[in-house]
Amino acid sequence: MSHLTYAEAIVVGLFQGVTELFPVSSLGHSVLIPALIGGQWAKDLNVSAPQSPYLAFIVGLHVATAAALLAFFWRDWLRIISGLLTSIRDRQVQTPDQRRAWMLILTTIPVGISGLALEHLFRTVLGKPIPAAIFLTLNGVILYAGERLRRRAPAGAGVPGAAGTAGPSGTVGPASHAGQTRTAARQAARTDLASDRRLAALSFTEATLVGSAQILALLPGISRSGVTMVAGLARGLSHEDAARFSFLLATPVILAAGVLKIPDLTGPLGAGIGGQVLAGSLCSGIGAYLSVRYLVRYFQTRTLTPFAIYCIAAGLASLAYLTLA
Repeated sequence: MSHLTYAEAIVVGLFQGVTELFPVSSLGHSVLIPALIGGQWAKDLNVSAPQSPYLAFIVGLHVATAAALLAFFWRDWLRIISGLLTSIRDRQVQTPDQRRAWMLILTTIPVGISGLALEHLFRTVLGKPIPAAIFLTLNGVILYAGERLRRRAPAGAGVPGAAGTAGPSGTVGPASHAGQTRTAARQAARTDLASDRRLAALSFTEATLVGSAQILALLPGISRSGVTMVAGLARGLSHEDAARFSFLLATPVILAAGVLKIPDLTGPLGAGIGGQVLAGSLCSGIGAYLSVRYLVRYFQTRTLTPFAIYCIAAGLASLAYLTLA
């Protein structure tokens, strides 16, 4: 059985935490990075091998990423869980939180069934460097096409208020730093609630279609957040709302994927790599938290185009290196 070093664990953990949320595919990078480095890394970190400690290691990374998302969006999840409980109690679906709760349940079903049925096949057959490079390139094309189609959409189309809300303007007065912090927190809360109402305005069919785009992320190189954002943009969401919805959609899926494979971590595949799993998971959780904190701000004013360019360039460069080397 191959070994897993602390250096490998830390590097892959950081990449996993960042690329799981950036629209550039964590699975694609998990396949490509070891192959591009080569040597012992390529042997130790082979995701397509059926009996590799790398599989058990990735379980810990998924759980850490999901924990980071829960920590960042904890207010949202409290509202969503409360909405679900009140919806069941009152047998109604009326408030934005109740609608979002059922949306997340409905959107998780298609990807959950597909993951259980196809994950092993896709990972063992397509979880190899050359297919991953091809799919990473295709991911870039999807992101770029989504932006092009978004620009051609008529102004005001889609979800009411999808353009987002304007932030405060003017110069900063002599208010204390503590006062400014409280004001910023209140403004952020109002922005989040406004986004919640816009997302709740989606129909259940539209939300399910957006969530079902996650099925494509079973292919190594296709980004979960990227394809769901493109699907959200196609339904008229703003970049900010599409990113927010994407992160909320990803949380239960990533967490479930990790929890279902915990037996791999506690079984023979995880023997002797407990420290490496802990180190990698810590790096993955920190990377994921900082990434989502950055991205929710980034998509307030920016687009998917830079990520599209990166994926196309990195995918083609990796493909050329792997086929010509």
